[in-house]
Amino acid sequence: MLIEPGESDVRRSARVLLVDAHDRVLLFKSLVTAPDSDHEALWHTVGGGVEPGETPAEAAARELGEETGLKVGAEAFGPVVASTEGAADLGFVPGYFHDDYFFLRVAAHDVDTAGFEAQEASTFLTFGWWSVAELEAAREWVVPLGLAGLMRDLVAGRVPAVPVELPWHH
Repeated sequence: MLIEPGESDVRRSARVLLVDAHDRVLLFKSLVTAPDSDHEALWHTVGGGVEPGETPAEAAARELGEETGLKVGAEAFGPVVASTEGAADLGFVPGYFHDDYFFLRVAAHDVDTAGFEAQEASTFLTFGWWSVAELEAAREWVVPLGLAGLMRDLVAGRVPAVPVELPWHH
C-alpha cells in the first residue's frame, strides 16, 4: 500500500480484465458521479466491492456474474496481476480505495448486464471490447491508468510475477 490507512477505512474492490480470443478487454462506460470530477463519463473494468467474508477472487467471480452474466468460480482466476489505490469521492461513496485486478481469458462472451445493482444500472451507458491499440489511442477517460501497457503484456502471455502497481486515477 502507498498509504497505511486503518483497515476499516479501505474499500477493497476486485476487478476483472476479461479478455476475449481477439485480445480485447471488456470495458463498461458509466456516468461519473464524483462531485469534483472534470469528466462526464469513464470506461472501466468489470468489478466492485469485496463483501465481508469474501476473498478478492470470490468477489471477482461474483461481480463478473452480476455484471456480465458469466458464471465462473473463484478458482478460475490466477493471481492478482495489478493493483491501484487512493482516496476519492465517487459520489455514492467517499473513502480510500484499493482495487485488485485479475486477468481472465474467454473465447467469447455475450454480455448480460441484467444483474447490475441499482446504482450500477443508474449510471451505466454501454459496454465495448477494446484492443490494446484502441486503449492506446483512447481520447475518453479509461481506468485504471496504465491499462494499455498492462494489457499489452497480458495478451502477449507476460503475466507479472508480482502485481503491477498502477497509478491512482482520481
